[in-house]
Amino acid sequence: MHKISIPDHVAARGRLQRGGREFIFDRLDMSKVAHVIVDLQNGFVAEGAAVEVPVAREIVGQVNAIAKAVRVAGGLNCFLRYTYDGSEKLPWNVWFENYMSPAQFEIMKAAFERGADGWQLWPELDVRDSDLVVDKTRFSALIPGTCEMDQLLKSRGIDTLIITGTLTNCCCESTARDALQMGYNVIFVTDGNATLSDEEHNATLLSMSAIFADVMDTERLLGLIAGSAEARAAA
Repeated sequence: MHKISIPDHVAARGRLQRGGREFIFDRLDMSKVAHVIVDLQNGFVAEGAAVEVPVAREIVGQVNAIAKAVRVAGGLNCFLRYTYDGSEKLPWNVWFENYMSPAQFEIMKAAFERGADGWQLWPELDVRDSDLVVDKTRFSALIPGTCEMDQLLKSRGIDTLIITGTLTNCCCESTARDALQMGYNVIFVTDGNATLSDEEHNATLLSMSAIFADVMDTERLLGLIAGSAEARAAA
């Protein structure tokens, strides 16, 4: 698991922006919450995978616990799959041609084409028929024309996203940043995201806590979900 380190001065800046509050949310309307599980696929999680993120195997328990709690409380789980689609209408040539070698492109293409083993969701994830499974062809799941997640969530009245998955500083961070700017509240889970080093993980948490999201661990999030469900039931 990543060793979390958010400097006091960054945390203090976030509190100042929030009027002294440690966290943004003390209650959630769970009917408007989606837990977005980013790219926990074989191609990122499995040993020896094309883009192996070893810590991703360590967060599956937290992700499943959050998914269960969200489901029970009336929220929605949305599992994302990073996908290479050579026939998409908006090809991402700049990424594949300029930012990686031809050999690396072939590795990525083979791993993440639809139907490939690497493209499949990690088998230890708790995925149910009531959950959404959505493909995306960019780091962010909110780039128009490359993923249908925004339309699917908006049509269900979702206004708050819980972000877990991998890689913390790539697809998870990209989705979280775009989500805030597109009108969603964002909760970013410290021990429910994974990347290739503690330094990269914490760099994202610094940005998230200072500007983009309510940052908390799984234990606090589960308490928030349970408390919100109890408060609604008592109302």
